[in-house]
Amino acid sequence: MNPSEKHHTKYLCSAWLPKDYPNEDRPEVAMAGRSNAGKSSFLNAIFGKKLAKVSGTPGKTRSLNFFNFGEYYRWVDMPGYGFASRGKKEKEAWTQAIESYLSHRPNLCGLVLIMDARRDWSADEDLLVKWGAHFQKPVLVLLNKADKFSRSQGLRRKAQIEKQSGVPCLLVSASLKKGCEEAETYIYENWIAPYLGLDLNDDNEGEE
Repeated sequence: MNPSEKHHTKYLCSAWLPKDYPNEDRPEVAMAGRSNAGKSSFLNAIFGKKLAKVSGTPGKTRSLNFFNFGEYYRWVDMPGYGFASRGKKEKEAWTQAIESYLSHRPNLCGLVLIMDARRDWSADEDLLVKWGAHFQKPVLVLLNKADKFSRSQGLRRKAQIEKQSGVPCLLVSASLKKGCEEAETYIYENWIAPYLGLDLNDDNEGEE
């Protein structure tokens, strides 16, 4: 998205049930990840301002938070998973809420899974990728905190996770705001523009 459009970015609402979701008037990208993976930090990095709340208490986000991003699409920050203190009933409620959103949202055009690049791929991440495949939504994995690796280490980690997940992966550092704009560009060009039927080559017409 053009940086000049970011002043249109705003928090829209929080919701738990489908009846409370905002209108399906634009495509949406869902953001998933462990409670301490850096979802909110990544969103704030691409928003250019602090709209998503970064909590010192992992797992505090309990609802789906909707953010209009520029003029074209919307980000949905989903509750984090994998927080050890959560009980069985709460985990079941999380699963139900996420499945409900993924299955009842026709304008959802992709699922972004952010994870700490230092963590191993687990059954939790595998479940989200399988959900994406089941609901026929593309999935992109963002390997956050990539600044903890050297370039060669990061590339090896990226190749490893791509092989395990079977989906594209990108290296980012939300805290340093590295790779975040590139990730948003990937999402816009590969998910949003095709969904809206936008021709990204229009800007080049008439150039020699």
